[in-house]
Amino acid sequence: MTTQPTYEELLVEWIAIKQEKAQIEQQNAVLKQQIEWFKRQLFGKKSERVIPENKDQLVLFPDLKPIEEEKVEKVSSHTRRKPHVGNRIAVPADLPIEREIIDLPEEEKICKITGEPLVKIGEEVTRKLAHKPGYFFIREIVRPKYASPNKEADTGVQIAPLPPALLNRCHADESLLASIIIWKYVDHLPLYRQEECLAREGVIIPRQVLSNWVIRAGAALRPLYNEMVKAIIESNCAFVDESPVDMQSKGKGSTVQAYMWVLCGAASAPYRVYRFFTNRKHENADELLKDYRGILHSDKYGAYVKLAERKQVIWCPCTAHIRRMFYEAESGDAQFRSWVLRQLRYLFMLERVAWSRSPEERLRIRQEKEIPIIDKLIDAIKNKFAEGRLLPKSKLGQAIGYFISLIPYLKNYTKYPEARLDNNTAERAVRPLAIGRKNWLFVGSEEGGEASAILFSLVQSCRALDINPKDYLEDVMRRLSDHPANKLHELLPDQWAKNHRLL
Repeated sequence: MTTQPTYEELLVEWIAIKQEKAQIEQQNAVLKQQIEWFKRQLFGKKSERVIPENKDQLVLFPDLKPIEEEKVEKVSSHTRRKPHVGNRIAVPADLPIEREIIDLPEEEKICKITGEPLVKIGEEVTRKLAHKPGYFFIREIVRPKYASPNKEADTGVQIAPLPPALLNRCHADESLLASIIIWKYVDHLPLYRQEECLAREGVIIPRQVLSNWVIRAGAALRPLYNEMVKAIIESNCAFVDESPVDMQSKGKGSTVQAYMWVLCGAASAPYRVYRFFTNRKHENADELLKDYRGILHSDKYGAYVKLAERKQVIWCPCTAHIRRMFYEAESGDAQFRSWVLRQLRYLFMLERVAWSRSPEERLRIRQEKEIPIIDKLIDAIKNKFAEGRLLPKSKLGQAIGYFISLIPYLKNYTKYPEARLDNNTAERAVRPLAIGRKNWLFVGSEEGGEASAILFSLVQSCRALDINPKDYLEDVMRRLSDHPANKLHELLPDQWAKNHRLL
């Protein structure tokens, strides 16, 4: 006969079991910590930086897995992949929400098999971070879902399509994308500063995500860029210049010099087109202008001189460069230098008058007033050169040599009413680039340089036409994906402004 355990024995056994359970739980917690540590070593970041959690912020899309927006490059099997950059976006919890309902038309809410009305079974909600001047908000797109109440009618779920978007699966609304582009390429605000400015507003968007959005936006807008290039190439008057930009190289903290070419059209194609190249070789100018056969304004860079010598273009060298060289030649024959500058000033004064008149009157002024001044300059400068008293390497000697080398082309602009005396159109288009690179310092890659060229082209074309680039970009980015390919010219800045009655 077994005896029942006493109360004291049960108490001792219970205490032993409790202690064993606590020990097992402690061991389990230690093992879990070890597993988490190993996972971090394999898949996590190695940085020891700790970012404190801000309870006032709300993850923008808590029900969605983060979308990897970095471009995936093909690598060989033995190449070690870099850790993915985090791309979580956070916004203040009190951001306003603008709700937009996109429903099916009434005629599509009828079952095609039974003829019965479809029943609403839920909603598909898409949230995007949007921006208007002065504040951020959440654009919430609600699309009701419908199905037939008759189980035998297998028509599936009916839902209205999403409105067209520039970037698929992007958390940024077109209004925010347009603002980011304007901040960088009009206001010259680098992305790292934008990241800091956004953070002060409680909007956390990592710089890598901003960069990814900019590059993807540039690639998506390339069709419009190609249309602008085509319009200038098919026109009869263009201006070209180039300017150096730094590009980040493979070595840490090092850069190499690349170049941004700018090609500007005249009245028939009033665009500013930028083209990124990794060097300044003549082949780049040949590539940029290979199909162009009209009037070309430029400085005396050898690539353009070759095009003129091949008679591929009607070259109009920039007289402003001639004036600048004589202006800088302060030593030497001061009286002669002053006379040359005075004659050049007369030319520019006459040109201002000529451009206020009709094309026919402009040509008449050039033929009757300006050509005699050019002939007088040619004779005087040739005589000065023939005297042989100037040192070739002196400032005045270089200015005279520069002028003489351009004599065969100096009068070209007088033959065509759309031609200009100078290349200031392209010079002005280069200026925003020069200001911008003082802020963002360099482009991160060749892909980034190409995206920058496309976005610079669109926003600077808008500025040249006195169009608000933010309004233009936001509207065009919403419409581009659904716009007919054979009517892309309708979305170019000047045509867009005419359709909106801004020009």
